[in-house]
Order: sequence, then C-alpha cells, then structure tokens
Amino acid sequence: MKALVLKEYNHFVCEEVPVPEIAADEVLIRVKACGICGSDVHGMDGSTGRRIPPIIMGHEAAGVIEQVGSGVSEWAVGERVTFDSTVVTRQDFYSQKGTFNLSDYRKVLGVSCPEYRQHGAFAEFVAVPQSVLYRLPEGLSFEQAAMTEPVSVAFHAVNLLPSELNDSAIVVGCGMIGLFVVQALRIKGCGSIIAIDLDQSRLDKAIKFGADHALKADDAEIIDKIRALTHGRGADLAVEVVGITPTVNLAINGVRKGGKVALVGNLSPKIDLPLQAVVTRQITIYGSCASAGEYPACLDMIASGRVKVDEMMSAVVPLEDAAAWFERLHRGEPGLMKVIVSP
Repeated sequence: MKALVLKEYNHFVCEEVPVPEIAADEVLIRVKACGICGSDVHGMDGSTGRRIPPIIMGHEAAGVIEQVGSGVSEWAVGERVTFDSTVVTRQDFYSQKGTFNLSDYRKVLGVSCPEYRQHGAFAEFVAVPQSVLYRLPEGLSFEQAAMTEPVSVAFHAVNLLPSELNDSAIVVGCGMIGLFVVQALRIKGCGSIIAIDLDQSRLDKAIKFGADHALKADDAEIIDKIRALTHGRGADLAVEVVGITPTVNLAINGVRKGGKVALVGNLSPKIDLPLQAVVTRQITIYGSCASAGEYPACLDMIASGRVKVDEMMSAVVPLEDAAAWFERLHRGEPGLMKVIVSP
C-alpha cells in the first residue's frame, strides 16, 4: 500500500509499505480521509518528541472496513466508519472508570515516542481495534467524519468545566480547536462568549461561529475590556487552546474570582504559572486530554449541522501532495486551517 512516511524530521516520503496485519479483535480500514492535525505539524520537526521517525502519522480519519478479524462479530466489510485516535490495549483503573484517555495502556494512532510506535492513517489502510469504531450517520461525508476527533477534543474540554446556564466564557486561541470550543460553549448554554486571538481573520471566524465579542490578544487593555463585558468581574469560564505562558496567564487573569479554566493547548511543555493569583482568587484549573466518549454525540451534531465543520476545511489533497501541504501548515500560511488528505 502507499503511505506517507516521516523518514526523518522534516522529511516525508510517499512510498510502498506492507499492508498492516490485523489481530483477532481488529479491523482493516481503507482510509478515505485523514486530517492533518496541528500535533502532526509540530511532530514533523521533532519539537514534540512524539513523532520519532520512521512513523506513519495521522489520527483524524474515516474510511470503509476492508477486512475484519476472526474475533469481530458486530462489524462488517463495507461499513462506513470513523474511529477514536486513542487505543487502549488493556483494561486498567482509568479505562474502567470511563476515562480511557488517561489509561496507563493508552496509545495514540500515528504517534511514535520512546514508549511505543503506533502507525496511523496517512496511508491507504490502517488497522484499529473494533472497540474504537463508530458508524457514520447517513449523509455524512468521509471528510466531515474526519473532523470528529478535533470536535470531540473541544467538547471534552468544555464538558470538564462545571457551568451554569448563561455563564460568560472566554476562549483564548481561535485556531480550529478554539473555533469548535466556541461552538461547544454555545451549545452548552453559555451566554456571553469572548474570543481572543492575535489574528483578526480568526476572530472574524469566531464571531461567525457563535462568539459575541472578539478581542485582540495583544491589546494592552484586554483584561479591562473582558471585565467591562462581564459585569466588572471577569468571565465565569475560560478555555485556553494555545499552551504558552502569555495565553495561559491571560486565561487565568481573565476569569472572575472562583472562575474555572480549562487548559487544552500544550505548545510548551512548561510555563510560568501566576500561582498567587490562582490561590488568592481561588481559580480552578482543569487539564483536558484528548476525549473520552464524546464521539457519538459529536458525530450526530456534525451530521445535523449543529456543529459546523465544512468552513474549517481549506483543502482536500491526494497522499502524494501531502508533504507539500505539511510545509505550508508548518510555515503558518495565513488563512490555512484543516487540510484533509485523501489516500
């Protein structure tokens, strides 16, 4: 089969590799669409340490079941499916509690780190356990289904935050996940939603997708403006989707006393935290990792149009052209969001 292989950092080769063999509880999927995630883009240059070459990346995907293992009884060849990017190889304390995203035996498709190597879906075929499969609603395209993973990440973060009807919220970082967070907050029943980013075009999109206000992150008076929009107190909730010191501090300083902050972004492995502000203002901070069971609801919301994904897709490209699009994403080409690869 053809696959896009990261042979060394910043160097892809589209080459022939063996079709994956499937275990008894696995299915072989013919990949129809696979999105390029921001973590893949950062992984290609080695900055994350979680894409050690050689590796076939790709975890936001959908396709058709090509073959089923001997122990698979509830799935059939020809079914249209998507799948969770998180593969739990054994049951443990966390997965038994429903938080399989925290399992000690968790592996992520398309990731290669010192602990494991799990080839992903930038290929004609990928093998996954039947336990992570989800059927596609009728009428949902493969490209739309490939957006389920980032949508689920946004909803997982928003669902972690205890909230009340009409709570105010700020979203720091309005890339693709941030734009899905805006939509998730609106669906959850938040009142005033304030989008924050450096890029005006992203702020314009945030307003289109449901934000009430948009503020530039480099505005020297941004905290005063947030308070002016939230009864002088600060927002009830914040979701931070970047992961660097200035944006995390902005999220913390932008909520009211007793406010709640969900941290989704992790561009930096370490940050400087305003500890005194967190303690004396009694801020609750939630780390949000991937997703844990949100796929079915997200698939239904995408299919019904309640969550809009089409506007996020910048291009659908063949596998042979994917390396060039990785480069464009890595350079941060203006206006470029989700690129879907079609093997």
